[in-house]
Amino acid sequence: MLAWKAMSSAILVAAVMLLATTVRSAFGFGEALIAVPLLALAMPVATAAPLAVLASITVAAIILIQDWREVHFHSAGRLLLWTLLGIPFGLLLLKLFPERAAKGLLAGTILFFSARSFRSSGNFSLRDDRRLWLFGLAAGVLGGAYGINGPPLAVYGSLRGWSRKTFRATLQGYFLPASLAGMFGFWCAGLWTARVDYFYLRSLPEIIAGVALGGAINRRLEAERFRRAVQLGLGLIGLLLLIQAAFGPAKG
Repeated sequence: MLAWKAMSSAILVAAVMLLATTVRSAFGFGEALIAVPLLALAMPVATAAPLAVLASITVAAIILIQDWREVHFHSAGRLLLWTLLGIPFGLLLLKLFPERAAKGLLAGTILFFSARSFRSSGNFSLRDDRRLWLFGLAAGVLGGAYGINGPPLAVYGSLRGWSRKTFRATLQGYFLPASLAGMFGFWCAGLWTARVDYFYLRSLPEIIAGVALGGAINRRLEAERFRRAVQLGLGLIGLLLLIQAAFGPAKG
């Protein structure tokens, strides 16, 4: 019985990691909202979260090795700086503001952007980095409060009109140092354990396969279809957050 349970957990972890890393590799973001909730079905969140971050580091490193020439290093660095500045405000938000209300506001903002982008067909855009600080700060606030820092970055890349390769690579230039910092935090908190390493090494083939599969999907998407796919992905994230805000447990 115990052996069957262990095998079932291993299969679930492998399947989740394949799905999450495929999404991350194809579109540059979004795997955390897939990986952590599904991994939590097979293990404690305290194990699932650092495991997902280790996978994030691996995906980002592989993509950057392949496509480092596509990275907007200046944008990625400034986004990361503003994110770090926003994290304390996110922790304050988590402490003072009701979680349902905060997630509802975030969901509404993301859904509004997604709907407007679909209707405007690219006319709704940013021509330069002058408003970058707003998106980096939002990523820090939401990351510090709920571990959801990807959507503001995806919105920014979409508004800047980055190509699919630049979008994917630049987000990895942001996520790699951010994820390394996250793993350092898990290590300091004693959450980077041998159990995390075990599941990571067991799922490494699926992580690598997911990067390859996602890369193939990314290469096959034309510019407009990629833009639409990103907007649809953001819309689904917004819908998921709205459901959590409406039906999730009340906190705060």
